[in-house]
Amino acid sequence: MPAPLFIILNAGSGHAETELQRTTIEDLLTAAGREFELAVVDQADELGAIARHMAGRACQTGGVLVAAGGDGTINTVARQAVESGCKFGVLPQGTFNYFGRTHSIPEDLGEAVQALLTARVEPVQVGLVNERVFLVNASIGLYPKLLEEREIDKKQYGRSRLVAMLSALKTVLGSYRHLHINVELDGKARTIRTPTLFVGNNRLQMEQVGFAPLADRIEDGKLAALAPQPVGKFGMLALLARGALGRLSDAPNLHAFGLTRMTVKQRGLVGRRRMKVAIDGEVTHLDAPLVFRVLEGQLLLLKPVPATSQAGREAMALAS
Repeated sequence: MPAPLFIILNAGSGHAETELQRTTIEDLLTAAGREFELAVVDQADELGAIARHMAGRACQTGGVLVAAGGDGTINTVARQAVESGCKFGVLPQGTFNYFGRTHSIPEDLGEAVQALLTARVEPVQVGLVNERVFLVNASIGLYPKLLEEREIDKKQYGRSRLVAMLSALKTVLGSYRHLHINVELDGKARTIRTPTLFVGNNRLQMEQVGFAPLADRIEDGKLAALAPQPVGKFGMLALLARGALGRLSDAPNLHAFGLTRMTVKQRGLVGRRRMKVAIDGEVTHLDAPLVFRVLEGQLLLLKPVPATSQAGREAMALAS
């Protein structure tokens, strides 16, 4: 008997859109005869508690914990799946959907639900920063500031990739501080001065900005780190342009390396022991120092069956 699905739908898109998403999920699963429970989260601060409760239900019944939302929602729910050890499914509903796209999960909700019904379990790599799960990326410095400004602009102008890009331009042209950090990597210490340290766990994102070699590192079980040297505002604009064109690897004065574990300390951190960190699009504060590491194969993701495999199964079923 197919495992029951315990679905968490983030209502951040608004009432009308959330209602359409809810009915789409319910109608398709009911028509398929699949047992499920659906929880709609109206308040962002309730997401973690609801995810914990649904993860417990999934563990008790041998079911699947499913996140319906953007990368931030997926991160929060995935954290509970990792901690509880239950299987995990995704219905991507965000702006960029890096996690879902990397694992070939359709962005169309109806198609994603249909894919979930026939998906197979595959362990996937998870990144950790101070034991906090990240599926796409974690960063300090300019990038968290960029995300905070982007959320403000999205509330005013709506959620779209164009709004996100224009907001990033505004932030880069504004004022920000450079980080002066000590990095311990592979038993060696180095000092880096940079506007931002970006640690990625997503092959697609690395490929899109033009860092295929680092994308290969992720495929090999590592995290990918980027840290530009201070280049001024127009230099940062040039970096953004290179990234948008998929040519970031051509940029000079850019630290880029793979890692399985890295400790980061901010020099001059006096009077406060917490650092602002962006984790899969959500900004939080974590105690210093920051420890980034790989947690390999600990997320039991339901991934869509490749079209060729599905066609083969259907042909065998017909033949029998």
